[in-house]
Amino acid sequence: MARYLGPKVKLSRRVGVPIADIPKHTAKRQLTPAGMHGYRGRRLRDYAIRLNEKQKLRFHYSVLERQFRRYIQLASRGRGNTGELLLQLLEQRLDNVVRRAGFTRTVWAARQMVTHRHVQVNGRTVDRPSYSVQRGDTVSLRERIHPLAKENMESMAGHIVPGWIEVNPAGLSIKVVSSATREEIPFDVNTNLIVEFYR
Repeated sequence: MARYLGPKVKLSRRVGVPIADIPKHTAKRQLTPAGMHGYRGRRLRDYAIRLNEKQKLRFHYSVLERQFRRYIQLASRGRGNTGELLLQLLEQRLDNVVRRAGFTRTVWAARQMVTHRHVQVNGRTVDRPSYSVQRGDTVSLRERIHPLAKENMESMAGHIVPGWIEVNPAGLSIKVVSSATREEIPFDVNTNLIVEFYR
């Protein structure tokens, strides 16, 4: 299974926004361009602006380029706004659902939790981070990972759970009640530019 193994903060620095909501990524010094005085580059062209928006979204969900293209194709075949459908497809990934519920601090930790077979969907163990959950699905954690998940939830006391999922903190389970909407996604990105990039 291919995945990015390099330094994660470098990704935040490259696109100029924090791709994970943890202090290491949100620190101001981490978002300044590299170099002693910060790189004062020339104004970005249209292609570079669209590329940067696309990379922001890719890095935020920890998806490689080939898989991201597949999500673009799926979204373009669906009915409705392609950009919003793309965000819904990415939000419904199993690793992202575990992260949004607050069981882990980052998408990389959620991905590891899934691949190590600690996550079940409707009572069945699923070890694919890209698994797409649907409305009505119940996601639960196996008992041996409960202490770690509770510790993570306590350390993220102010975490806001989006309205499209319901979290049961006592049983450490998640119920998917609807599809994600643009307003419920806590990451600012211009999806129109991303769709234009692939046209």
